[in-house]
This record gives sequence, structure tokens and C-alpha cells, in this order.
Amino acid sequence: MYTKEQASQIRQAFWTAFGQYMALHPSVEGYKVNWINYKTGLKHVYFRMNAEKNAASIAIEIIHPDIEIQQLFYEQFLTLKLMLEDYQQETWEWVLHTSDNNGKTISRICKELPNVNVFRQDDWPAIISFLKPRIIALDAFWGDAQFSFESLK
Repeated sequence: MYTKEQASQIRQAFWTAFGQYMALHPSVEGYKVNWINYKTGLKHVYFRMNAEKNAASIAIEIIHPDIEIQQLFYEQFLTLKLMLEDYQQETWEWVLHTSDNNGKTISRICKELPNVNVFRQDDWPAIISFLKPRIIALDAFWGDAQFSFESLK
């Protein structure tokens, strides 16, 4: 078992390693991008990657505080579901109105890799191999899809 500080240091080391690895890859438009803190340019819509002791995941999170507007964003993503699946070459899980770790209502579109542990350095290559192509594909998807959200800005 790790102390809070040790766990934080391990997570930080993983994300630093991931960031250094991904720094070699420009965005689909050729720009340098902070992959770990990807900017969608759309308030309340985030691309989030997570690595914990039981799994790794990547998600599109819609966190608008107004539940009805949050649902509008989610429904707009639903109209783009086939495009997202085409870019990802897989099906993701779609969840309208769930709770995050802080109890806030969010909506998520996500993919999870079970049975990996960020605290086992031997799992880092599997986690990176899971996250890398998916965040790159999300970037390519977003290059085309972001314009569908202009009316919701």
C-alpha cells in the first residue's frame, strides 16, 4: 500500500512519461498539443484520460451544470456516434447523466481498459498503448466534429 504522497508521485511519474512520449506527436492539424490536458475549445466538454489501480480509461466528459443543456451536448454527440466509432474503430460506452467522483451530474462517452494498474510500472506500456491511439483518434474526430457544436457555444 502506498501513502497518498507516494501514490501521487507514481501517478505524476506516469503522466510525465506519457506526456514526454506523446510530445513527439503533433495534432491532426500539425500543431503541438498538450495531450494530457487536451483543449476542446468548448466550455464544459473535456477529453479525459485516467489511469488507476484497476483500470485505465479515456472519455469525452460533458459537465455542463445545466442538466438540460448537458443533454443537448450529449444528443449532439449522439448524432456523431458513427463518425466517432469510425475514427476509433471500436464502440465506446455512452452514459447520459451519471455522477462523477464529486457527486456532480455529468455525461460520459468512454472506453476502459480493465485489469491494468498504474502503480505497476510493468503495466505502463499497456496503458500507454491503450491511451495513445485513442487520444490521437479523438483529436482527428474533433477536427471534423467540433463545428457541429457551434450553436451550443
